[in-house]
Amino acid sequence: MSDVHESIADVWYLKNIEFGEGEQRKAFKIITQNFNGPCSFIAICNILILRGSIEIQPPTRRTVSYEFLSQLVAEYLLTNCPDVDISAALSIMPLTQKGMDLNPLFTGAKSFRPGGQGGGELKLFEQVDIELVHGWLVEPSTAEAQVLAKTEDYDNAAILIAEADHIAKGQLVTDDTDIPQAGSSKGPSYSDEERQKIEDATVVRQFLDSTKSQLTYHGLFNLATTVKPGSLAALYRNLHLSVIYKRDSEEDTSLYTLVTDNVFLNEPSIVWERLEDIDGGWSTFVDSTFVRSSPAGGDYAGQTAEDALRAAELEAGEFVASDPVDLALAQQLQEEENQRAWQEREWRKQEQEQRKLAEEERQRVLEEKKNRKKANKKDCIIM
Repeated sequence: MSDVHESIADVWYLKNIEFGEGEQRKAFKIITQNFNGPCSFIAICNILILRGSIEIQPPTRRTVSYEFLSQLVAEYLLTNCPDVDISAALSIMPLTQKGMDLNPLFTGAKSFRPGGQGGGELKLFEQVDIELVHGWLVEPSTAEAQVLAKTEDYDNAAILIAEADHIAKGQLVTDDTDIPQAGSSKGPSYSDEERQKIEDATVVRQFLDSTKSQLTYHGLFNLATTVKPGSLAALYRNLHLSVIYKRDSEEDTSLYTLVTDNVFLNEPSIVWERLEDIDGGWSTFVDSTFVRSSPAGGDYAGQTAEDALRAAELEAGEFVASDPVDLALAQQLQEEENQRAWQEREWRKQEQEQRKLAEEERQRVLEEKKNRKKANKKDCIIM
């Protein structure tokens, strides 16, 4: 039974949308993501699809697999990128199924450091000519920026916090007034270097705690100038990659992310999500023409299918005992909505669990790096 479940989870449904400005507007099939979908690889493929670099055929196809998509990407690289090492690219692509080890710098929207595979994941984006961006940036004029300039990236920030917590014996302070001066008789005695490390770690931890969405307003404004009008890029946020787009329009300078959640598969009016704030509270769904969407499903329209039917009857002045056929249809729609809502909850739960596991793995690797660093220091003898 588990093999059957895994085979189903590794198949992703396709959604028909339209994309392009003016006469360039065309129909495309994008890949939707279930709870097990590799967001990195799906984002890469969706960008190549919307660029017209790869095409999913035949038109009647409803699902795709990793094997099918990897073959399309390999053929694209082989025929369009003569300078790319195809064997190296093929060896990197499977890594995208388990998530990508990306290490963003807090100082630049395009700045990333190589992760655990020697930078292979970053190389893949270069090979397919896809820009990788993020908005996890610190405001340069703040005191936080001076401290984060020392750590620069997320991995070093996590290592600093771990080292400071070790110095503080697991009781990392949150208030500068609680940190004794070097040589003070109040509480533990820290050297100047240790005290500075604890102070820096406190600032870094407060920044990480206040930016859990991995997006800041400074970063959002920076993305608005970094993403070129009419271009598609891959946005790293919350250990997740999505497609980000900025319209080539003077009237609309907003940023949009492609909606690929499988739960919206049967919602043709939900295509993009306008990126308006850092936590999604003000974000809105729009259709392929970037007009505010009108979802068919009751969960997102604010009413159930049965309520929608009765509202239509009231509006027409024909509210009587429901016809058995209409009632049966409403009940069927309601069951489908309940199923979609359940799928979304399950997907969200499993996505959160996967992100939690990924973060725990990242912390484990960073702890190993820190231990190796300490071991190397002990082994070093100055003659």
